[in-house]
Amino acid sequence: MKFSLVSQRWFRITLHIAVWVILFSLPYLLRPGVHEKVSAHELLGNILGDFIFIGFFYLNAYVLVPAFLSKRYYWRYVLAVVASYAGVLLLQGLLFIEFRRPDQKEFWQHGVFLFFLFLFFLAVSIAYRLIADQIVADRRAKEMETENLKTELSFLRSQASPHFMFNVLNNLVALARKNSELLEPSLIKLSSLIRYTVYEANEEKVDLDKEVEYLKSYIDLQQQRFGKNVMFTVDLEKIDDHYQIEPMLLIPFVENAIKHGTGFMEKPSIDIRLEAVKGKLDFRVKNRYNPDSHEIKDKTSGIGLSNVKRRLDLLYQHQHQLMITRHDGWFTVSLQLTLH
Repeated sequence: MKFSLVSQRWFRITLHIAVWVILFSLPYLLRPGVHEKVSAHELLGNILGDFIFIGFFYLNAYVLVPAFLSKRYYWRYVLAVVASYAGVLLLQGLLFIEFRRPDQKEFWQHGVFLFFLFLFFLAVSIAYRLIADQIVADRRAKEMETENLKTELSFLRSQASPHFMFNVLNNLVALARKNSELLEPSLIKLSSLIRYTVYEANEEKVDLDKEVEYLKSYIDLQQQRFGKNVMFTVDLEKIDDHYQIEPMLLIPFVENAIKHGTGFMEKPSIDIRLEAVKGKLDFRVKNRYNPDSHEIKDKTSGIGLSNVKRRLDLLYQHQHQLMITRHDGWFTVSLQLTLH
């Protein structure tokens, strides 16, 4: 698991210390000669005064704002700030008297300075708390979005697998009725397909080679089912590198072509081609269809294509192009995808 440096506790503490050191060193950095006029006794007083304002900063940011301001208890917050100001003023006044021993005029001038300094720390601590809360809220929203995405993808995959299984079981029933010798090798092939859907399909990514083998096995079972009644043209060999892809992403296109391209029509034909070259997947599935046919859709009709469209939008946003066309008796699905 990757951790952001900013999320590390030690980094945040170090950053806070560095900011405070720089902030309270500014008067001495911007006016180099001022430290020569300040005695060690006065410097100690200044440091203690700085710690009082640092304490108020964290008191306001971590106690007062969450307890009152964030809950819209505005009057309680105002009273708490006034009480804090009185406490800061008292402590700073005692330090000023102890370490400076000022006259009355200098004392009141210092009081005015402390008022504006208090307002500065008040504003900065409120801004810090609001920004920190917004960062946490954004992080939680992102985590929820990620979890919702995982949940939705898991649901979409669970839809794809049963849909596939219904089709294959229909194939095996047809072979059993024919007492075909192909039944046993078909069962073995089905076993490998189930293994893929149970184990590989739960991964975020799978090797494209495995997905292609899955497609080949599925198409083989369909060819056994239809025999010479349906013309299959399959070319899935052109892959020039080791790529990965979202599992169970391509099978709905093939399922859809077989479901709608093997009905009552002359010379039913299905053409499936895939190539992956230079990081680009080009996947095309064509099937003949009867434009005069009016199918009565069942409950699962269309679930494959709507499912895969949603998954593409979730996982390959701006990295894919899906085109679905009907022309001259052919229904064509064309998918271009950026691979990793």
